[in-house]
Amino acid sequence: MAVLNSTPIVSAHLMDRTDLRLGSTLRAKERESFWSKLRCGSCNGDWGVSGAAAATTNVAEEHYDSDTNNNSSEKDEKLFVKIMREAQPYFEAHRRSTFVLVFSADIDDSPFLPTILEDISLLHGLGIKFVLVPGTHVQIDKLLIERGREAKYVGRYRITDSDSLQAAIDAAGRIRIMIEAKLSPGPSLSAIRRHGDNSRFHDGVSVASGNFLAAKRRGVVEGTDYASTGEVKKIDVSRIRERLDQDCIVILSNLGYSSSGEVLNCNTYEVATACALALGAEKLICIINGPILDDCGHLIRFLTLQDADMLIRERAKQSETAANYVKAVGQDDLTGLGYNVSHGTSRSLNENGFSHKYSATFQNGVGFDNGNGLWSSEQGFAIGGQERLSRLNGYLSELAAAAFVCRGGVQRVHLLDGKIGGVLLKELFQRDGVGTMVASDLYEGTRMARKTDIPGIKQLIQPLEESGILIRRTEEEILEALDSLIVVEREGQIIASAALFPFFKEKCGEVAAIAVSPDCRGQGQGDKLLDYIEKKASSLGLEILFLLTTRTADWFVRRGFSECSIEHIPQERRKKINLSRRSKYYMKKLLPDRSGIRLDGAFT
Repeated sequence: MAVLNSTPIVSAHLMDRTDLRLGSTLRAKERESFWSKLRCGSCNGDWGVSGAAAATTNVAEEHYDSDTNNNSSEKDEKLFVKIMREAQPYFEAHRRSTFVLVFSADIDDSPFLPTILEDISLLHGLGIKFVLVPGTHVQIDKLLIERGREAKYVGRYRITDSDSLQAAIDAAGRIRIMIEAKLSPGPSLSAIRRHGDNSRFHDGVSVASGNFLAAKRRGVVEGTDYASTGEVKKIDVSRIRERLDQDCIVILSNLGYSSSGEVLNCNTYEVATACALALGAEKLICIINGPILDDCGHLIRFLTLQDADMLIRERAKQSETAANYVKAVGQDDLTGLGYNVSHGTSRSLNENGFSHKYSATFQNGVGFDNGNGLWSSEQGFAIGGQERLSRLNGYLSELAAAAFVCRGGVQRVHLLDGKIGGVLLKELFQRDGVGTMVASDLYEGTRMARKTDIPGIKQLIQPLEESGILIRRTEEEILEALDSLIVVEREGQIIASAALFPFFKEKCGEVAAIAVSPDCRGQGQGDKLLDYIEKKASSLGLEILFLLTTRTADWFVRRGFSECSIEHIPQERRKKINLSRRSKYYMKKLLPDRSGIRLDGAFT
């Protein structure tokens, strides 16, 4: 068997469930140990046990422990080097990205928040830009109880009377100060001095907050006066971007400010949703106090936008928020939906079969639109309005927020159980993650080929055939191989194609004829196709992919393939090889796929 590349490099555009994740070949405990040490263990400058602990042992134990610790230290050092090398694609992919991260109020008041903030500080140091939106409803309710007052709700909205507003202000201030305090410690002085920096003080993370949220009163709805309850009107994108560019972490409170100078209490998830859309964030991350489970109690690892939409509709009777989500985007299936991005311009979803009939949006400077021309002050559609009931209704508030922002152009939403130690690191740097990811564009337009696609496929591969990169194939040969062909379709045009020919007896498959339209090259379509093929091969029980190439070896090597001899090609395929082409042979061992991503179609 050929030696396979242990450090494959992949395109940053698929840096999520769909691609190589850090430590995919490592045991979970080893990865957790690594991140724990990276976060804080390096403070003693050692990957082994502390000197103080060793000093308490007797001579015989010292000799035994020395050998044990040396072996352990050597193992840890090798693990450190391996993981750092495997992490390089993720550092590049996430650097300069903007993540909006919302904490549920239950997490704010839990012992898990300090370690989550430690990991945010670590990721900030790697170049990720964060906007933090902390929830407050639990703290507000506690303060009201302590002051002998009662929390008042009508449906999914709080009635923010004067007592509730004061509690909201106090809760927001307390949480902001606590987050600032936890992000203030700088790095270990002893660790830094070892590398020649003798400065006495090192700054922690800079944190910025301010009047970045403009809101409007909810007003009187169906005879109920919501007092100082507000709805998001505008996110001050330019000033938030300015702070992020100054290397600050931004804290965005759920307290908004009206044009008349009033303080208004807004819904946390509505604020986070609007912020992610207005900023055009790469990710919205929701830290909640439990997992997203299916009806059998199993973790849902991945949902397409369509899957999330259907799940919300199925469970709409359990949650008023989910019901209002359905009402806002329309009663039709998702295939009858469209969306607008945050700055108010339209984007077609025809490549996914969506139409323009509905367009639930957030328009920065105006507010949320429910899709039929009425703004939220009239319709009352709020994302995540039942945050206080979130766990009881299966986190439908968070799912509704995820689906809503995916419609608006945010490509990835992660719903994470904050009680899992190192949950952010495990989700962002492990192949399959530990939470639920909702994605709008994972394999956008990618599907198994149909007979009507043959002219488009032929048009794609013909230039490559003429240049000698691909073997010439007639339309009849393409038709014969149709069940093994995969295409990417955009607006009715085939823009990329490839083939996977399985050899079930040998548990391997051949990757062949990857072709991308010249107009679409450089957009990651080839990576998308290859990743789809790897997922498809894993779903078929295949363990190895192989290919023959004359001109594109470098591209495949960067994606984890290693050169091998013809003896590693299945005998059945070997008989058909044209040796006069002098093709090179490459292989890649597939890792077990536990991402939960489902692919359309099946090989016949």
